[in-house]
Order: sequence, then C-alpha cells, then structure tokens
Amino acid sequence: ETSLKVTGIDFLKSQNTRQHHTDGYNIKNLVVRRGQPFQVQVSLNRELRAADKLSLRFGIGENPMKNKGSLLSLKPAREDFNGWKISVVKKNGKECLLSVTTSPNAPVGKYNLHVKTGANIYKPENGVIYLLFNPWCEDDVVYMANEAQKKEYVLNDTGYIYVGSAYSIYDRPWNFGQFEEFVLDACMYLLDKSKLSLSDRRDPANVSRAMSALVNANDDNGVLLGNWSGNYISGTSPMDWIGSVTILQKYYKTKKPVRYGQCWVFAGVLNTVMRCLGVPSRCVSTFEAAHDTEENLTVDIYLNEKGEKLNSLSFDSVWNFHVWNDVWMKRKDLPDGFDGWQAIDSTPQEQSQGRFQCGPCPVKAVREGDVYLPYDSKFVYAEVNADRVYWVVKKVNGKEKYFKVGTETHDIGKNISTKAVGQNRREDITREYKYPEGSREERMSMQRATSFIHPSGLVPRSGYASTVQTFGGSTQPLVQNEPVTKTGLHLEITNTEALHPGSPLEMAITVKASTPGNWTVDLTGSCQLQYYTGKVQANLGTIKETINLEGTSEMQIPLKIAPDAYMKTLSSVEDEVLILVTAIAEVKETKDKLTKETSMRFEYPPITVQMPETAKLYNDFTCAFIFKNTLNVILENCKLLVEGLGIFKMTTFEQGDIMPGRIMKSEIICTPTRLGERKIVAKLISNQIKGISTEKAITIT
Repeated sequence: ETSLKVTGIDFLKSQNTRQHHTDGYNIKNLVVRRGQPFQVQVSLNRELRAADKLSLRFGIGENPMKNKGSLLSLKPAREDFNGWKISVVKKNGKECLLSVTTSPNAPVGKYNLHVKTGANIYKPENGVIYLLFNPWCEDDVVYMANEAQKKEYVLNDTGYIYVGSAYSIYDRPWNFGQFEEFVLDACMYLLDKSKLSLSDRRDPANVSRAMSALVNANDDNGVLLGNWSGNYISGTSPMDWIGSVTILQKYYKTKKPVRYGQCWVFAGVLNTVMRCLGVPSRCVSTFEAAHDTEENLTVDIYLNEKGEKLNSLSFDSVWNFHVWNDVWMKRKDLPDGFDGWQAIDSTPQEQSQGRFQCGPCPVKAVREGDVYLPYDSKFVYAEVNADRVYWVVKKVNGKEKYFKVGTETHDIGKNISTKAVGQNRREDITREYKYPEGSREERMSMQRATSFIHPSGLVPRSGYASTVQTFGGSTQPLVQNEPVTKTGLHLEITNTEALHPGSPLEMAITVKASTPGNWTVDLTGSCQLQYYTGKVQANLGTIKETINLEGTSEMQIPLKIAPDAYMKTLSSVEDEVLILVTAIAEVKETKDKLTKETSMRFEYPPITVQMPETAKLYNDFTCAFIFKNTLNVILENCKLLVEGLGIFKMTTFEQGDIMPGRIMKSEIICTPTRLGERKIVAKLISNQIKGISTEKAITIT
C-alpha cells in the first residue's frame, strides 16, 4: 500500500485574493483576511480514501507549539480548533480541493503551512500565508458595515493630510502605498518587533497601540526619527516626503530608523501600517492643537510689551496643526458605548506607560468627557479642549512681572479634518470629537472631564521642555464663556492682499466696539514667522497705535511687512513657516484687555500636471509637470519630487534655480502596472518655498 504523499499545492491566489480584497498586495505569497474562507488545491500521489489521515498545519512564530496555541493542526470534517476549520470541497482523482476558515479573532501575522499525510510532511514553497484583520467579516472586531467607507479607509492607497492653520487649511497629497512591495513585510517585521503575545495579536487595540510606539524611533528603534530642530542635513527633511512607501521600504531594508519625521509624516506612515494590516484608518488633523498642558487644561502664552510671542518662557505650546490617526474597532476591553473610531498618535510627545505611544483612545470618550478610559484619553482631551491664557511680561523696577491680558476658551481644537469618503475634499469631523461650543452638552462634558483631570500630572514633553511654576499659584479652571469686555471689544486679523513670498505682506487688525460710549484703545500688533509647532523663528515688525472709537464702530489698522524683512529667514529655514499676527488691545477707560492671534500661510504658484485621462495597462504614456515662477523672487535649488503608485517609482528632478517669470517643464515616461484609478503626486521644494504640491488622477484600463 503506497503511503499518501502530497506532490503539490496550489494556493489559488487570484481567486482567493479577489474574494478577500487583498489582490492589491505586491507579494508572491497568499494574503487573506481572518474569519473568511479561502481555498487550496492539494495534489496527491493517489486518490484520497476514507481511512487516510490528512491534516493542514498552520504555525506562527519562531517555534510553533500546539500547547502554546501557535501550532494549529486541522483535519477535514472535524470540529473546529480554536475557531478554525477546514472541509473538503471536492475530490477529483488525485486532486483535492480544501476550504479553510480561520477564526475571526485569530492572531494576525505570518503562518507557515505544512500538509501532513500519515508520517509524511509536505512543505510547499511560498508556503507562508499572511493573515490580516477583516473589516468585511461581521464577527471581526474591526467590522465596518459601509462599503464606501471600507474602500476609503482600508483600500485607498492615496489621500490627503490637512495642514496649514485654522485660518488657511490646505491639503498635502500623501501616498500611503499599503500594497507596494515590501510594505506588508515591513508591517509584519514591526509586529514581530512589538513582542506582542499571540493573544495580544488578536486584538486591534493592542496592535494599534504597539504600532503607535513602533512608528517613532524613540524607545524601540522604530521606523522614523522625529526632528523639529530645523537642521536635517544628516537625513531627509520632513517636508521632502510625499508618501510612506520610500520610508517603510528603507526601514525594512536597513532595520534602522529613517531620518526625519514630523507629525504628518508619522501619521502618514501609521495610516499605511494600519490599513496594510486591515484596520480601517484615517489621518486626522486638528488645528490649534494644545500640547503639554500639564493636564491642567491651560496653555500659557507669553508676550513682550511689543506683543511679540516669546519662545523662551512657553513650555506649553499650541501647534498650528497636529496630525494623528483614528482607527475603527469594537473595544471589548471597555464598557459599552465606546466602539467606533479610536485616536492613536505616533508622534513622540509624552510617554505613556513608559513608552512613546498614544492610544487607542475612544473618540466618543473625548466628546463625552470620559477621560478616565484607556488609553491616554486625558492627553487627547487636552489637545482639543485646553484654554489659551495670554501673559504680558513687563520689566518693573528691573524685575520681570507677568500680567494676564486675556483668555481664549474656544480657540483650541478647531476644524478637526480628514479626507472625505470617496471624494477629494476635506470633511470636518469636529462634531465627533466635541459638542458645539457653548452647548449644554459641551458644558456637561467639560465638567465631567475636569472632575478627572487634576493640575498635577503630565510629565513635560521629553527633550522639549521642563515645567515652569505657573505665575500666581494654580490656575483655576476658567469659566466657560467668551470673554466679553464691558466695551464689547472685538478683534479681527485678516490679510488684505495675497501673501506671496517676495512681495510685501499686507495685513490688517480690525478693532470693533459694540457698546455706546467713547473708547480710547491702545493697540499693539506684531508679526512673526513661526514653525507649525508654535516656535517663533523671526520677528518681522510691530505697530503701536492709540485709536478712538465712538459707540458701535470699527477701525482697520494696516500692518505691512516689506519683503526684505522676511525673505532672508524664509530662504534659510528648512521647514515651511507660517505668518503669525498677534494683537493686544487695552481700553483706557475700563482697563479691559483683549488678545487675538491668527496664523496664515504663504500662497504659492501651482504645479500643473499634463497627461491623458486614461491609459491602457502596460502601455507607456508621457506625463509632464509644468511650473511657472510667478513670484518676484528667484527660487533656488529647486527639486521636483514625483511618485505614482502602480505607475512609476519615486523620482527626483534637480531643477537648479528658477528665475521670476521662467517656466520649468519635466517629463516622465510612465508604464502603468495596476488597474483602476491611479494618482500621480508632485511636490516642488526650493530654498524659498517648501509646500507646493499637487496630484492628478488617471484611469488605467
């Protein structure tokens, strides 16, 4: 009697991956999602008989063992094993078609498949199967019912990250590229590196927390090294990335942290990792995000007598924007009511349980003020709900004294944004994070949160700061209402002309009074250049005026900055800078004080992409990038970065200097290798400007 032997196995890749929505992954191996059947065709040396012993063995990790749950031995028609089961679909001579269903809460990762027949073990080549989370399976905790949402949050490999300031939000195209070569392998390497136990790998809450730690390099040699110093000579400037692919490929190849990232790069990479592993994920940008509020929900901003913000004293800071991620899951570890989106953040800011990791924190807990829930909900709550307190520092008899000049209670955590589902536009999701300002629900949520948050607590931002004694003892939680002055004073800051680099910056401060009477107002205004982290880079100019307002009236005071005042700074910094205007108004008659600040971004000429609207698979087409320098300043050391997933790899064109009025044109020959809508992303970087980017879609048939 010949013993039964396996002569071959077919993983039926194209059929399985289509059904599992994994046909995009650029990898030889079979990639499937948990809780959903897939088929394999086993070829034998003879027909399978009733008495024959055949089993499929799935092993995960270095040394798979049955008693540890890392080795599963499945026999057809037997009851399931750990929620896994296999069955014979059909027998045809020496061929045997098997169906395998994994458990909807199986540990995700790489499984080695061996086929055992009697005493014989068959080890197929490419026998490693990648098992991912499954948002299409109702029993998986990452299940998402809406098809369009899954298409966006799991399968879309391009998108936008919203940056700028609340006053001028703009989109930065980003290639997530979760299906590109080596990206899945990089994610599997991170899973192994996380040292998560097998049972922890079942739960996306544990996996997403571990990934938030591993995407930064801070305590575990993770993917990206953060750098906010302005000096990136020993790596790539954070502004120069246009997607996650190059970063993850480089990391997987070298196993060393890639230099350098800032928040949108961390969020872009974490988004890639989570989508790649099968967890629905989106990049979330918050404008005016509070950082390091010592858990007392206030951020202190210090100004000098000219109204200029001082870096040296501010240990708390408000970032013009901050980007993190939301991941979608049921939270089995929490009371009911906190399923859905969970915030995770891989930008290294605060240590949580001894590591730089943040989340998952239920977005609903932030909205309801339930900030005792794991993980890091106090921190996330403070980022979107703190108050901003302004102090003026004056010298009195040679000593520095601090005078409080105003409190902004509705300024932090504005315009919370993500890319809309299935559309290239911004969706405002502030309502998911907070109740409307001033509503009864908001007040209740605030009271609830403050009952859990005590002024002592948060460790200072590592390497950024050390805490300073708050002046005048502890800061009481401020009364939640707009600071309305007796005069009904109101300040507005706007730009009166487009803000083009190389041209004068023309802005205005409008002072309004809404109460009858004659008011004398001392107005101080300042203009500075700052990083998105709130760090001031240069002082550009100040104004001081005394104006008279009668009754309900308003007056506009111009603030104009000549190009010479800022172009040198603009050309010497490696980061994109924003224009910060701060105003302080003091009413002589009532001693009322009011402050207001607004950040604006420079406006740039566009890049135009010229190419056909459709192209055929594997047929070359030409794509042209055109840029006209309409500014009256030379753009030095221009570099054009372009990437098209499934069309061409990341390419850099060195363009040298582009004179005012000159047109630059670059062409690239494209060979599409993937079907469907594909996007080409382009970015132009020079000494003077960092932030010009664009994208264009093409349909491949």
